[in-house]
Amino acid sequence: MAFELEAGGRKSSSSSALHLNFPPSAGAGVLNSRSLSGVQVHPVALFSILDHYLRRSDQESEEDGETEKVEGENAPSKTRVIGTLLGTRNGTEVEIRSCFAVPHLETSEQVQVDMDFHQKMYELHHRVNPEEVIVGWYATDPKLNMYTSLIQDFYSRETAPHQAIHLTVDPDVRSDMGVKAYVSAPVGLSVKPENAAFVPLSVNLLSAPSERPSLALMARAQGGLQGTTVAGGSGVMLNDMDALSASLESVQAQLRRVLQYVREVLDGKRKGDPIVGRYVIDAVSTVPIAATVDKSGATTGASDLETLFNSHLQDVLMVSYLANVVRSQAEIAGRLTLLT
Repeated sequence: MAFELEAGGRKSSSSSALHLNFPPSAGAGVLNSRSLSGVQVHPVALFSILDHYLRRSDQESEEDGETEKVEGENAPSKTRVIGTLLGTRNGTEVEIRSCFAVPHLETSEQVQVDMDFHQKMYELHHRVNPEEVIVGWYATDPKLNMYTSLIQDFYSRETAPHQAIHLTVDPDVRSDMGVKAYVSAPVGLSVKPENAAFVPLSVNLLSAPSERPSLALMARAQGGLQGTTVAGGSGVMLNDMDALSASLESVQAQLRRVLQYVREVLDGKRKGDPIVGRYVIDAVSTVPIAATVDKSGATTGASDLETLFNSHLQDVLMVSYLANVVRSQAEIAGRLTLLT
């Protein structure tokens, strides 16, 4: 079953959605976003949105081609796919952790959303991740129009009493994939779903330590992923050892930059920055080595570093050995329990 959203049964060529460019804290009442200060998005959610956009069906493409000639701000978008955002709320911030696509159809007169599909997908997702709830919806079109207000009204009922987040993602990589978030508030003397004001919120990208190398790799991509060899127009990823070697070379280059900066500050060629000095001290203090560097660049105390590394390696091997012993004993105890 799909529900249909229409603006009073009439076709309009002008948008009833207002895009207000002022901070969420500027104002009172409903326009201050109910104390929402920002939205945090995990990379997995963004990748899922882009995957949904790239996997658009041929039927959707044909329908987009048929409606391409419709003019006006409320004309169906050729690039918009929508879906439900899932995450958690923490005080004044919303954390978007995942999402799923929702089939929809836009014409010049109405927009249809598959409500049954949305509800079934949320029920299945809630069984796996019960802590995640519906926080809003996404669209791969930065344009805000009357249909955006109508879909926003539906998701506002799904997230009540909280406000629904509307996340827009521009899939065009040439425009640096702009990601924006909004909340809505009713506008006008009589409350109508198509009359809404969209208030922007700040968006921050969250990333776990294990995800940062991949994100940095893609962020530095120029004409293809860095760390790839292009042959015949196709990129081939490096193996583990080559990737490790590239990482070590990058670390060495950064260390040379830091050493050059420190030497220039000591020689009076550059004015020292207290913030940079604090970071350098924190980095050095993490490795308790009594190493010194003279003016010629020679380093003493290298044997201490080798001793520290070997000691740490032995500790890691010991922990790994003990973990394997405990695992084996637990398995043996389980099998003996089955025999008795």
